[in-house]
Amino acid sequence: MPPPSIDADYLKAQLQQLLSIPSPTGYTDTVVRHVCRELERLGIPFSVTRRGAILALYQGREVEGARAIVAHLDTLGATVKMIKENGRLELVPIGTWSARAAEYCRCTIFTEEGSYRGTILPLKASGHTFNEEVDTQPVGWPHVEVRIDADCYDRRTAEALGLHIGDFVSIDPGTEFLDNGFVVSRHLDDKAGCAVMLAALKAMTDAQLVTPVDIHFIFTITEEVGSGASAVLLENVVAMVSIDNGTTAPGQNSAEFGVTVAMADQVGPFDYHLTRKLIRLCNENGIRHQRDVFRYYRSDSASALEGGADVRTALITFGIDASHGYERIHMHALKSLAELTALYAASPVEITRDMEELGGLEGFTEQPIEPALHSADDPSAH
Repeated sequence: MPPPSIDADYLKAQLQQLLSIPSPTGYTDTVVRHVCRELERLGIPFSVTRRGAILALYQGREVEGARAIVAHLDTLGATVKMIKENGRLELVPIGTWSARAAEYCRCTIFTEEGSYRGTILPLKASGHTFNEEVDTQPVGWPHVEVRIDADCYDRRTAEALGLHIGDFVSIDPGTEFLDNGFVVSRHLDDKAGCAVMLAALKAMTDAQLVTPVDIHFIFTITEEVGSGASAVLLENVVAMVSIDNGTTAPGQNSAEFGVTVAMADQVGPFDYHLTRKLIRLCNENGIRHQRDVFRYYRSDSASALEGGADVRTALITFGIDASHGYERIHMHALKSLAELTALYAASPVEITRDMEELGGLEGFTEQPIEPALHSADDPSAH
């Protein structure tokens, strides 16, 4: 089956809209409502958990043995730790990211009475005042503060504005879509993955694609703080593919073009059979791809397994430069991922035994252990 036609303009438009909606972990209601409205427009039924994770259902021929495709809507951000005596705000990060990446970022502070704009600055921000100390001061969250764009220069006037400890701070994305296909922005992790899922759903719906089993498209809201998909998988789901970023850094094999298939992350290897099925689909359908292993990385798949889910897991990624900073990706990777997602959704069930939670060895999988046919000592290999 050829890859379904992906509407690249739709994919780009959805990514642009998602990036424009602030959604640091814990402050995701608005982006959840946006995605639900889009699912309604596509005619995709969905349910929302108490906290806001979205479970969209693309109905297949069978309910049992269902598959899940997962990406997360929440992003990095910060929380107000303290209102300082100078009227500025001390922060603690939401998610794991460096204060160096936050310096000089524009931001929005969400209070219970309305929002304020501000800038995250190092404590010594002016070279005219501090000279070389602007370069030698320490880096870290205790060494930055938010300057609020309002008439407040002490703690009392800041509190009078309605600012409180625990207020959420959202970092401006600073998004740029370039004519050559590159996208530069904060929060591409994982707004890009969510846009991929919507584009795949649109392609599947437009083509009236028939899938062998139900496909659950799940948008999680707490991945950046570690819980992610730990409590949202239904019991009949037997396989789960996460869509997230793959770092194009020194020592990594990820690329900003095509699909990067993760073989393992810091939690351990992904499922042997599911991962290689995805690679085979790429090979059979001419989708550019590469493999990678991530030492300091975990995804929705890891949180699902740690939450007790007995499912096969895999991770497919878009190559991203400067992850958790001012990130860059390419639309080619997103289109490739959307194609692979739809192809996987429509692919035949190969491990029918997975439909039973427990069983004997009949139908259980096998992994190759025999020597390769062409070894280094075999003259026919050369």
